[in-house]
Amino acid sequence: MLAGVEPPEGSPAGDKGARMRQISVIGAASCSAAEYEEARQVGLLLAAREVVLVCGGLGGVMEAAARGAKEGGGTTIGILPGHDPTLANRYIDFPVTTGLGEARNLVVVSSGQAVIALGGSYGTLSEIGLAAKIGRPVVILNSWRLEQPHAVSAEDTLIHRASSADEAVSLAFALCAGSSQPAPGGSS
Repeated sequence: MLAGVEPPEGSPAGDKGARMRQISVIGAASCSAAEYEEARQVGLLLAAREVVLVCGGLGGVMEAAARGAKEGGGTTIGILPGHDPTLANRYIDFPVTTGLGEARNLVVVSSGQAVIALGGSYGTLSEIGLAAKIGRPVVILNSWRLEQPHAVSAEDTLIHRASSADEAVSLAFALCAGSSQPAPGGSS
């Protein structure tokens, strides 16, 4: 949930112990048709699990994931780089303007309990690094090839790989379900 915004009483998010999950989906503002469809599938699958989708709110992978979430009846939040909410793609329910430019990447990854990275370029790479730096698990789907150099065991790593949209969503969902960190805006 957005910081400082209390959900309606009786909603699934109204019970502090059963707060809705938020997963950030990151990727480039321009993408191939195959990446677009894969991102749309990720959005559909997140909506099926009643996960709030957080993204950068613009085009490409962000638009595709938000479109999938909306097609699946889900909720979307777009963290925008500028001050104009009308620049959000049409599938964003809640555009959040920041005026931060590329620095908004931290807000995008910080707003999810886990992150799914799909495709992308250097902006996506920066988001992956920022997510790992703040302790958010990242699931990489057809994106950068990275590994965490100082992980002692598989359980210690924050960077995970998936080979399909279904695997990426299942893994991200499990990672945020098993997380000891509170939902964004919450406390433990």
